[in-house]
Amino acid sequence: MSREERLAHPGWMTRPPWNLTLRLLAPGDIRAPPSQLAAFRSFAHAGDPLAAAVAEMIARMPGRSGRRLFERALRDGIDDPPRELVELFAEVDAVPYWVDPDLLDRGARAVCRTGLLGLTMVMPCASLYGGYLASRANKTLVRTGDLNTMAPRRLAETASWWVDVTTPGGMGRFQAGFTNTLRVRVMHAQVRAAMHDRDDWDHDAWDSPINQIQLTGTLLLFSLVMLLASRALGLRFSRADRAAVLHLWRYVGHLMGVHPDLLPATEADAWRLLWLEAATEYMPDQDSQSLADSLMNAAAPLLLPPALKRSPVARRVLTTYLMSYSRLILGKRNADFLGAPDNRRYQAAVATVSAVVFAVETLRGAIPGATRLSERLGHRGRVALARRMIREQHGDVTHRRHDALHPSRGGGTVERAAADPGAL
Repeated sequence: MSREERLAHPGWMTRPPWNLTLRLLAPGDIRAPPSQLAAFRSFAHAGDPLAAAVAEMIARMPGRSGRRLFERALRDGIDDPPRELVELFAEVDAVPYWVDPDLLDRGARAVCRTGLLGLTMVMPCASLYGGYLASRANKTLVRTGDLNTMAPRRLAETASWWVDVTTPGGMGRFQAGFTNTLRVRVMHAQVRAAMHDRDDWDHDAWDSPINQIQLTGTLLLFSLVMLLASRALGLRFSRADRAAVLHLWRYVGHLMGVHPDLLPATEADAWRLLWLEAATEYMPDQDSQSLADSLMNAAAPLLLPPALKRSPVARRVLTTYLMSYSRLILGKRNADFLGAPDNRRYQAAVATVSAVVFAVETLRGAIPGATRLSERLGHRGRVALARRMIREQHGDVTHRRHDALHPSRGGGTVERAAADPGAL
């Protein structure tokens, strides 16, 4: 077989900070040849048939009986329910041979160490904010309700799910990480069906909604990108820790319905997939700017403690600080396009905090028991903040408000479900 010439890097990967990141951290040349790119793009119109069948079942059955059966299967296991549930749970209950419970636990503990830095900075300002550079995936988000109204609740619900799946033991069959991942998977199928039913969806330009490429991109944002962005804040992870985090998210991706061919088994796999996503999906447009602006406006009021929520000064300071971190992660051109503030003093403050965190992390590795203490304290802080955000935003971790979206419901729309408090 002849050796194909590899494709060129997308432009933003050749500029700071990503050119340095690739040089120092990437496992060699991660570029793909045209044949691999073509194979990757073949997933642009692939969805999730098992979850789609369950979404249709929930919509078809009278009242909320379909949702109740799904919730009972999550809570109690399968007891001769409809065929659609039997087939979905046959897949997710059969734990793949490669799943190592010890690695799942280690990966979760490694993420717990990121603590409030992970929940307030890395997850929203690197994983989510940076993810808005992928313009095709944004087409679904901008069609799921008023951006400014929905952004705080969407961020709170995402944060809660992220904490659930990265809690030690959380991916056990009847634990919150497992069950809420299945709820998200069915919600994706419901939204996917609603988008397909819209007259304004451009399948040629935008691909299929919530397709396999986009699911893989989400998986990478919460795994590899999260690790890179955490390291930029001074947090330290051994090679074994990084492998465990990627193993955890490989299992999350399996439960989420990501195709087996798109589940990275190693860090090198994840880097190559990230390059394919970057080369084909990261084409920011006006929707990228709108979503980024909504998140920027929502983050500080959501994250600030109650006593400071109404303070314009506190909001401005925290917003500028968070977005200065985003700017350092994404690079000048991406950050300028998304509208992140450019304040050198705040960027210096982020760099100073990173240096301090790195020093503390170095001591942690040298002091017996410090790592476990860091894991416990970090997790406790994450859980408390996630619960407060869900409570304040009246978040719905079951996502049952999306049950009205399926076309077979007779005209339910994303906007109606998002705006209807009764749907909760």
